[in-house]
Amino acid sequence: MDTHPTLRTPPADVQVHAPLGPRYEEILTPAACEFLGVLDDVVAPRREELLRTRRERRRRIGLGQESLDFRRDTQWIRDDPTWSVPPAPADLVDRRVEITGPPTRKMTVNALNSGADGWMADFEDATTPTWGAVVEGQLNLVDALDRRIDFTDESGRRYELGEHLPTIHVRPRGWHLVEKHLWIDGRPLSASVVDAGLYLFHCARRQLERGSGPYLYLPKLESAAEARLWNTLLLRAQELLGLPAGTVRVTVLVETLPAAFEMEEILYELRPHATALNAGRWDYLFSVLKTFSAAPEQHVLPDRSSLTMETPFLRAYTELLVRTCHRRGAHAIGGMAAFVPDRRDPERTRAALERVRGDKEREARDGFDGSWVAHPGLVATCREVFDQALGSRRNQLLRRRCDVDVTAADLLDLASAPGQPTAAGLRSGISVALRYLQAWLAGSGAVTVDSLMEDAATVEIVRSQVWQQVRARAVLDDGTRVGRGLVEELVDAEAARLRRQGEAGEHLPDAVELFLQVSTAEEFVPFFTTPAYGRHIATPTATPTRPEPGTVPGARPGPARIDLPAAERLAVAS
Repeated sequence: MDTHPTLRTPPADVQVHAPLGPRYEEILTPAACEFLGVLDDVVAPRREELLRTRRERRRRIGLGQESLDFRRDTQWIRDDPTWSVPPAPADLVDRRVEITGPPTRKMTVNALNSGADGWMADFEDATTPTWGAVVEGQLNLVDALDRRIDFTDESGRRYELGEHLPTIHVRPRGWHLVEKHLWIDGRPLSASVVDAGLYLFHCARRQLERGSGPYLYLPKLESAAEARLWNTLLLRAQELLGLPAGTVRVTVLVETLPAAFEMEEILYELRPHATALNAGRWDYLFSVLKTFSAAPEQHVLPDRSSLTMETPFLRAYTELLVRTCHRRGAHAIGGMAAFVPDRRDPERTRAALERVRGDKEREARDGFDGSWVAHPGLVATCREVFDQALGSRRNQLLRRRCDVDVTAADLLDLASAPGQPTAAGLRSGISVALRYLQAWLAGSGAVTVDSLMEDAATVEIVRSQVWQQVRARAVLDDGTRVGRGLVEELVDAEAARLRRQGEAGEHLPDAVELFLQVSTAEEFVPFFTTPAYGRHIATPTATPTRPEPGTVPGARPGPARIDLPAAERLAVAS
């Protein structure tokens, strides 16, 4: 087990390489920046090592030098029946409906008024990580907890918080991302540290004072070692904030194929913080494609629209997740329902809600304790399904699912996916990806496309499938063989269509270039967000800014600054 690393004395200053907007000094206080610097010191060397391990493991799998399987060296963790995660806090016992979305001001108000049991403020896949989105998202969380947030739409209608608020969770960005507007020792800070650290620094005590707690969703983990690093970071953060270990509770998104083989180990490493696992199914599909990107013999998957959760290899993953969670006293949270109801088309909405109902009924039958929705209009449907399934119970933790016996072969049985890629599916995927990407580049990370709320995972799946089809020279249902030339032709045709129909924004040329870069490159690009962020989103200034309270023009007075309880400990950083 890792011990806390010894920090140098004193920690280096965090430099802000970005302009300061109104009220930014309320978030980027000197103490908050120092807090981030200490946390980044805790994780920086190990984080880089783990990211190298990811890359090397994928290379070995592609060369056939390593096979995915349940780990022999941690068999003792899986075989030990005596350990479990701590009981959930009171407001995490019943999680039947959770809504997700970016922490923009409008989405914050709408999500908190949705009637869901929980809201996940998503700084990751649903947020384009502009400097403004990062800082203002934190401001919106503070304002929501202080009940001083409102929103007025274009028609002049004003939205305010209702009396009852859902439990708030925050999803920071993953280990693979950095925040190029905040630097220390000549390197950008980990985006995970920035998002989680600022939230904990400013909101942990606010949450506790309202009878809740600081809760996180942890994304994109690929191993128990990466979970252990989060555990180390959380222990240090709580120590610095004067909070007992285990105050922060986390839900881990099982959204990568390697993580599916280490679910119990991930829960074990995150004690005493672990509370639940979530079936992040769209990113899971992306991870399946990425994991085998270097393996030329890999089975070519059919269109994403045909990859339902009834597909055997996906069903194996979700059933194993429920069994793992309930065996260890953790909640199992289901996947996203992404449909956006449209009042102008009641028949289409009715049919879509029936599909949502069927999906949630499957999750409830399988033993999930709750599920996700992307729009307030889906809350009632999801709640009705789980109300009927749960009855007087608040969860399904007692359903141990001992009947489930999932093998490595079950998780890897990609040939169980029915059908083949189609010409219509390829065109549709390119269309959705281009429309989403131009919105993402314009600063919107959660976008309605064809009545579905899409986020970055959509593009990751589409471009990965296109990349796989190009590499495999796949044959579509109409006999067409996929190659780079065909993809370029279809992308150009879709861009021309968007221009003709007035749907082309100023970022369409960049969207076209970016999509082709990540879908037809010789080597698989692990995440489209990494090159896109560096080239199009991050705009660090050459001269650092050192924010001081009250120095930003137009700032309104905020709450008293939350200083660390023992500032001298930061100075010593022992």
